[in-house]
Amino acid sequence: MNIRYALLDPTGNMTILAETSVPAADQPAVAARLMELEPAAEQVGFLSADEKGLRLRMAGGEFCGNAAMSAAALWAADRGISAGTLRVSVSGAADPVEVKLSACPEENAVRGTVRMPKPVSVGEVAFPDGSLRPVVRFDGICHVIAESGLSREDAEAVISDWCLLLHTDALGIMLLDRDRGTLDPLVYVPAAGTLCWERSCASGTTAVGAYLAAKEGPVTLSLKEPGGFLTVEADRMGDLYLTGRVRLVHRRDAEISL
Repeated sequence: MNIRYALLDPTGNMTILAETSVPAADQPAVAARLMELEPAAEQVGFLSADEKGLRLRMAGGEFCGNAAMSAAALWAADRGISAGTLRVSVSGAADPVEVKLSACPEENAVRGTVRMPKPVSVGEVAFPDGSLRPVVRFDGICHVIAESGLSREDAEAVISDWCLLLHTDALGIMLLDRDRGTLDPLVYVPAAGTLCWERSCASGTTAVGAYLAAKEGPVTLSLKEPGGFLTVEADRMGDLYLTGRVRLVHRRDAEISL
């Protein structure tokens, strides 16, 4: 199978988007092979288009805001569009998401703002280690916000068990330091077989914004993540907007045997 794909850099969260049609049943295997070919990649999505517009399915069926932003930027670039608003149907989201694009020529990139899906719930959960932590649940992924008492090693050790506990298709543990304004995101996607300290996490950043908005009201927050800054805004209507930047690294073809 010959796969045409693009490698994009959305705020460091290196993303492969396969442009060749691949049956859903084969996508996890193709994704694994593509990630072997691109060691810097943290995730893989599969693009398609129909009469309803651009569609994106992540390899594990999860939702990803950075990949949605990347898909919109790639689609627009192919059509010579430097700014505008696109709608992308994304796995793990019940409705298409809006992505607003603007050019950043000084960075050889595109700035994107995604109107993120609202969470299904925002609450607290008691975990087996005795902690009570905020949990923000979206369709397709759930995020635990850990402001203290959890090291990187601890997070890696518990994430698969917590994923089962929360009955979610994918789980993020967001190590948040509000004093320093930093976020360190760990994401586990069982269906894709991936556990990754991501350089940025759009849905995890949005989860932090949703949690703080539920506690404190409307919020605008920029968080420094390993790959750069992501900004989340929660307005008075409860709508959530995530802003970052996307850069196309390269496009290649790969011959993959299944």
